[in-house]
Amino acid sequence: MTTHPLHTHHERQFEANRFVYPVLSRRSRGISLGVNLNPDKICNFDCIYCQVDRTTTSETKFVSLEPLLRELAELLALSASGEIFQTTKFANTPRAWQRLNDIAFSGDGEPTTYTNFDEIIAQCANLKRKLGLDDVKMVLITNASMLHRPHVQRGLEILDQNQGQVWAKLEAGTEQYFRLIDRTKIPFRQILDNITAAARVRPLVIQSLFMRVAGEPPPEAELAAFCDRLNEITSAGGQISLVQIYTVARRPAESYVTPLEDAEVDAICKLVIARTGLAAESFYGATS
Repeated sequence: MTTHPLHTHHERQFEANRFVYPVLSRRSRGISLGVNLNPDKICNFDCIYCQVDRTTTSETKFVSLEPLLRELAELLALSASGEIFQTTKFANTPRAWQRLNDIAFSGDGEPTTYTNFDEIIAQCANLKRKLGLDDVKMVLITNASMLHRPHVQRGLEILDQNQGQVWAKLEAGTEQYFRLIDRTKIPFRQILDNITAAARVRPLVIQSLFMRVAGEPPPEAELAAFCDRLNEITSAGGQISLVQIYTVARRPAESYVTPLEDAEVDAICKLVIARTGLAAESFYGATS
């Protein structure tokens, strides 16, 4: 494929971005523009499988709104035009995945801990609208710990009005396993209550990463409890549009964490479907 100097320029530009970064997402099946609201790498969870390198410090500690919006505008234009697939990084993207799917608020920590969360969601939504990209989704990838806060709820309402989706993390059925995997002082019940409350207002996608811990897959009893928690959410009026069952795809925080085999991921997916009646989908560790 011929590469125009403009594309080389754009590639250098997005490689140097501080807040917005393009990724080929296995779960979005297209380009996802990640918006990092935690460049300081501080998170209220310390998951054993986390891929963020917290042994090094970031050059940028705080979110600067103007540069963030400029980076987002440039990448939205580059992705929507298809020019991004002429850069070296994305030149081998399968044709079916050569599409701009979403703006994803995630990054190096929990995005809803950002103080002006609702304001930045509104600004990004306005930018998307000005560029005529109403069909591009806005995805919040969250551990659900802060969904009860008023300014976060305001942000969720803005997402609802702008092709928004909430992908909430839930990968345990019991408090004990939750503590083992997510290593946080936040009570498991708070996570469950927040997911249930948010899911009463709009359908949520549940993202569930399972792995081997010190060589052991998740216990059968834990997986059964996980399904019970999903059933409790829906029985309380919560809407779950999809459960994403996936495993480790990149280097985790702890060396004793390793991916499940494809068949093991599929078995959990089938268990969820059988015990909850919800739609579920598998994503494997070998897929980047």
